[in-house]
Amino acid sequence: MGTLDAASFSVWDYVVFTLMLVISAGIGVYYAFSGRGQSSSADFLVGGRSMTAVPVALSLSASFMSAITVLGTPVEVYQYGAVFILICFAYVLMVAVSSEIFLPIFYRLGITSTYECTVLSDQVRSLPSLHFSVTGVDLWGAVMSTGVVCTLYCTLGGLKAVVWTDVFQVGIMFAGLLAVIIQSVLLQGGISTIISDSAQGGRLNIWDFDPNPLRRHTFWSITVGGTFLWTSVYGINQAQVQRYISCKSMFHAKMALYINLVCLWAISICSVFCGLCLYSFYKNCDPWTARKVSALDQLMPYLVLDILSEYPGVPGLFVAAAYSGTLSTVSSSVNALAAVTIADLIRPYLSLSEKQLSWASKGMSLFYGAVCIGMAGVASLMGGMLQAAISIVGVVGGPLLGLFSLGILFPCANAKGGLAGLISGLALSLWVCIGAQIYPPRPENSRPLALVTHSCNFSGSANWTANTEENLERPFLADNWYSLSYLYFGPLGTVTVITVGLVVSILSGVSHSDMRSTLLHRLMLWFIVAFLHCSVFPEEVKCLEFFDHKLSTVNQLFDFLRIGDIFVLHESCFQTLPEVCSAFWIVPSKIQKL
Repeated sequence: MGTLDAASFSVWDYVVFTLMLVISAGIGVYYAFSGRGQSSSADFLVGGRSMTAVPVALSLSASFMSAITVLGTPVEVYQYGAVFILICFAYVLMVAVSSEIFLPIFYRLGITSTYECTVLSDQVRSLPSLHFSVTGVDLWGAVMSTGVVCTLYCTLGGLKAVVWTDVFQVGIMFAGLLAVIIQSVLLQGGISTIISDSAQGGRLNIWDFDPNPLRRHTFWSITVGGTFLWTSVYGINQAQVQRYISCKSMFHAKMALYINLVCLWAISICSVFCGLCLYSFYKNCDPWTARKVSALDQLMPYLVLDILSEYPGVPGLFVAAAYSGTLSTVSSSVNALAAVTIADLIRPYLSLSEKQLSWASKGMSLFYGAVCIGMAGVASLMGGMLQAAISIVGVVGGPLLGLFSLGILFPCANAKGGLAGLISGLALSLWVCIGAQIYPPRPENSRPLALVTHSCNFSGSANWTANTEENLERPFLADNWYSLSYLYFGPLGTVTVITVGLVVSILSGVSHSDMRSTLLHRLMLWFIVAFLHCSVFPEEVKCLEFFDHKLSTVNQLFDFLRIGDIFVLHESCFQTLPEVCSAFWIVPSKIQKL
């Protein structure tokens, strides 16, 4: 079966979808030929560091709120309940950590590359193919048109085009989600009906404080695991850091993150409510169990065609919303890969002018766009891409977050410790992830909710039940270690990297001369030096004094430390006065010898 009884795409749906692609491409063409600063690699890769908070905030929201969010989150709610809305708490913690710890370091350094690999492009790109398998659109036509448009505006317009295209696309995403919500509320007789249906079906299972780490979704797994997961995306990911440093000031960079928080809340709430609408419509006849769709990820397109097909162009708007998420994510990846290639592989080894570097940047964008198109075709032949994409974020992002945290927060860490920690974190995360794929968690841990078909119009009846595979011999680790919630893959990798990295660094010997204080967070550096004496020799500890008097003099010197004791560093602790300034980002004229 696997085909729809509902209507498929109309001419107006194609028009709306095509219009989205044309406008996206037009933004790239505009920035290519308007003379708006594409003459250097810095203009192309970081927008000349002249962007303001609002467009960057919307771009941050669009970059990783991809087709996974538009198609995957409603299905997650449909199958497991609305507990996923707790991810909003994780967003708050993530923004606080990213804006106050990681953003100041990267912004002050002014770097283009964070040595971060963007790995989600192909998985994310393949998800809308599920959409088109429902609507009847040719898969390869969709892949090629999307890939060409994305590559076009990335190559022609650089980061400015990517950011402003993201602004347009996040509007399309909201429009598509709101169209589904408004029509669902009207057809079901109000929000109260949808909430009542969801409550009766057990979908309002939000407040679950079970501390068991084997449970798929609880308050703790979503808030703690989600914080680590999204901090690895917004705190250290090349695509996001590139946007921070494109802002014209630190204030605009931080404001962009906090405005982005509001956008993340809005998108998450809309996506979760779409899942409740989905259940309210199909609470008595699950299309997946009834074999009206061949995959759970096709449920949202099925609902769209079911309730919106009578409105010409509206189903096309929702498809455009899913593809807007895909375009924003892939364009961010293409632009970030080009930035890393130029900053790490070309600029250090080839003597090129700024104009030549600008052309090289465009060439790299074109190359990576072509690679993405090819890989999307390969990815479309694979199954379970949604689960694969989510797993990669935790398995890869967690250890990378641990590596950056180790370097920024711990002065005593060295290269040997970082390498040993990274290898250990990746190995441990991969071990758990692969084990979980071979031996999926039992239903008592994942707790999928009931899906029924007793009101469907076909002979016989069927209810969805999990395949417990009782006959499959399961090793001891399968029901504890391998059953760890997938949201804890990230924290597991992060903690492992930091722990192993610190132990190896201490055992291998800390070299104070290798420490670059500009890469350390200033308040954390003060705390660690003052209370842990990490990587500080005894004679250096004597150089640290704490004053509770003469506050006017002390505040003149170090006015950024107005919490608790005031930390004053004597010039004698460093070789030169400028080194003192670079350590704590202080204007030299404000330094006085003690």
